[in-house]
Amino acid sequence: MANAFQLRDPAGVKYSIGVLAYITVTYFGGWAAMFANNWIINILGMLACAHGMIIAAYLLHECGHNALFKDNKDNAKLGKVLNWITGSCYGRFEDIRYKHMRHHVDNCDPVVWDYRSFLKRHPVMEKVVKAAEWAYIPAIEVMMHTMLVFAPWAIESKRDQRARVLTVVLIRGALLLAVLLISVKAFVLYCVAQLVLFTVLRFMDCYQHNYEVIFNLDDPDAVFPHRRDFEYEQANTYSNLLSHRYPWMNMLVLNFCYHNAHHQKPILNWYELPALHKEMGEKVAPQTLTFWEQARSYHKHRVARIYAEEYGDDEVTTSLKEGRAVGVDALSFLTAF
Repeated sequence: MANAFQLRDPAGVKYSIGVLAYITVTYFGGWAAMFANNWIINILGMLACAHGMIIAAYLLHECGHNALFKDNKDNAKLGKVLNWITGSCYGRFEDIRYKHMRHHVDNCDPVVWDYRSFLKRHPVMEKVVKAAEWAYIPAIEVMMHTMLVFAPWAIESKRDQRARVLTVVLIRGALLLAVLLISVKAFVLYCVAQLVLFTVLRFMDCYQHNYEVIFNLDDPDAVFPHRRDFEYEQANTYSNLLSHRYPWMNMLVLNFCYHNAHHQKPILNWYELPALHKEMGEKVAPQTLTFWEQARSYHKHRVARIYAEEYGDDEVTTSLKEGRAVGVDALSFLTAF
């Protein structure tokens, strides 16, 4: 027990304690504020809860890389707690980690379930999704997270998780039902906070890679043309900083935007990424995107992106500047199928 939860980087104890404290205060404080009898406090609470979940998601990502603690089991324990905070707990932390490691090793985005084919088979739902996406509601992400519940009945490799998912549905369903019965307002605000979480994670994922989406996550014998190709990996990875002038703003996404640095050293802690990004210098400069160019393309192609599976052969930096970069949806590490 004395060796439990030993940090991989002892010098970063203040950062680790700080981020865990921030998640605790914003998430639970946000929940409390959403029940208050004041709309200003309610809105602030919703935003706090949403940001607590955003930071929790990115810290979960750190745990998936075993970056936080020396012992992999300790990373998994914290990762499972954070998985509940983000609301993606219908899927297992182990599956999240496996899918994300495949992303890093195979240099592609391997998945199982093809939502695009599903929408084409259900034209009414397709119209609803297109309308919602046009209205900036992340319907694709809602559908993907909903699929976490149904995955054990729709995906063969998840069949053994049926009992677990039913247990999670009962526990989380009871908690959300209690919230709904106590305060409809708080329930609705929490739903909005979840949509904010989905939107932020999707925005950050959208242009970070020029990878192909491949539907073979469950095939351990699949052959990938760029597997462990480090040059390809860096050439098709992009750092989408929220701000170049004010680096502190990148902390809003726990420095996840320093993506080339992250792929250079995946086990590096989040607070060490800015220094590595700077150290990479001219190598990473051509791969660095600007926030407003990304925001423009994200807005412009929000409906067309529903059926996009890859960026194409064009350089992302060039296509973003010209407003042609469509991007890809449903790449969240939280949906492991």
